[in-house]
Amino acid sequence: MDLVEFLRLRHGVARTLDLQRAGFTERKLAAAIESGLATRLKRGVYAAKGADPDVVAAFRLNARLTCISAARFYGLWLLHKPPDLHLSCGNGVPAPAIIDHTSCAHPRHPYLPVAGVADVLLHALRCRPELESLVLVQSAVSQALLGPDFLRSRLPGNRNGRARQILDLVLPRADSLLEVLAHTHFRRAGLLVRMHVQLPGVGEVDCLINGSLVIELDGGTHLEGRQVKKDQYRNNASMRGGFLVLRYYYSDVVHHPEKMVAEVLEVLNNREAGRFGPSRWTPKWVAAS
Repeated sequence: MDLVEFLRLRHGVARTLDLQRAGFTERKLAAAIESGLATRLKRGVYAAKGADPDVVAAFRLNARLTCISAARFYGLWLLHKPPDLHLSCGNGVPAPAIIDHTSCAHPRHPYLPVAGVADVLLHALRCRPELESLVLVQSAVSQALLGPDFLRSRLPGNRNGRARQILDLVLPRADSLLEVLAHTHFRRAGLLVRMHVQLPGVGEVDCLINGSLVIELDGGTHLEGRQVKKDQYRNNASMRGGFLVLRYYYSDVVHHPEKMVAEVLEVLNNREAGRFGPSRWTPKWVAAS
């Protein structure tokens, strides 16, 4: 592996010590700089062209990326792309367009200037709006990176009460951010919500509301032709089994949750009113006896 490839695997930046451990001698580093393949970002740090700007900024400031700015390095779900850079600088010196978090107390990323996943989540729980921090924590739990009990033990006292309440919304299993968001919205509407329910003849459905209404939450793959047909057959099977079915997409759950919940309540009210009961009229095509 050459130097440029090694740097690219590390988002374009690496410390001298890591480079030396990988077998790159001072002579090779000097040659890379002379040829323009790399630059010395600061003492002890080398960068390739096109290096990740967030990683570069963290190295320059001797800081660690954290909160929502660190989410992508651990494959955590994000609702919105962060407009500002969230760092743990540890020096208390304000910098423009940077949100400076408290110092890190847990093991950091092995080679990038990124806080460890525990600090990333603790910072987010104290910093971000409820649903933003919830999906971050949920994705970490779903990947078995850590559990909510561990985070709860690091959030004592009244000042962390809001953060602990967010942890109460974490599901044992969620396959997408849509599931944890939908579950939260439906619960807050006073509905009985069961996730990942096995229905005879249908298979596993995403949500079952009040024991009668199936909610399916569809991502991008559900727009493919073969998947659409499969979903429609599942809808038919659910209806034959006595369950009503509604489907929602990313924009519904993330951007229009009030409308989604209102529709669910309307369908449930119609069911309670008997509007989905047996028909009392005889179709013309049925022959008279």
